[in-house]
Amino acid sequence: MLRHRDLHECTELYELLSHPSVFPFVRQKATSADEYWFMTKQLIEEEARGLAISRTIADDWGQPIGTISIHDIENGAGFLGTWIGVPYQGQGYNQKAKLLFLNELFFDYHFHTVFLRIRVENIKSQRAALKLPYVVEANESHPTLLAQVNSGEAQFNLFKIPKDLFYLTTAHTMQEDEEQAM
Repeated sequence: MLRHRDLHECTELYELLSHPSVFPFVRQKATSADEYWFMTKQLIEEEARGLAISRTIADDWGQPIGTISIHDIENGAGFLGTWIGVPYQGQGYNQKAKLLFLNELFFDYHFHTVFLRIRVENIKSQRAALKLPYVVEANESHPTLLAQVNSGEAQFNLFKIPKDLFYLTTAHTMQEDEEQAM
C-alpha cells in the first residue's frame, strides 16, 4: 500500500493531483507532469538528506493513487501532508495509509509528534482527521506554532498526533489483527 516514491509514477500521480478538488490542497502545486517529475525528484533528494519522508499510496492492485509525506522535520516532529485522487476517496485508503506511515515515523524514525495543518476551508479533511482516534486539535495547545503556520495568506487549523496517543489507540487494534491472521 505504501512504497518509496518512484519517478516513473509521476505522470499518473499528476493526473490525479491536478483535479480541481485536490489541487488547491496539495503542497507540490505542479502545473505540468514534467514540473511534478522535477518536484518529486527534489523531494526524493530531500529524503536522502533527512529533510522529508515521502511515500506513494497504492490501491489494492498496486496503482498509485496519492502520496503521504512529512515535511519541515525538526527535533522528532514534522508536518504531515496527504492527498488521494478523487476516484479513490472515501474507500478507506487515507486511514490505512496514515496508519502505516505513522507506524514508520514513530517506530522506525523515532518521531514523537506529527502535526497536521489543514486549511480552514477544507472541512472534508478536518472531519477526516478528527475521525482518527489519535488526532488531537492543537490550535490552543500550540499557539506559537499556529501563528507561524498562519503567517501567510492561507489560514489553517492545527492538529497533532502524539506518539503515545497513537500507540495507545492502535496497539489493541494491531494485536487483534495479528490474532485474526493466525
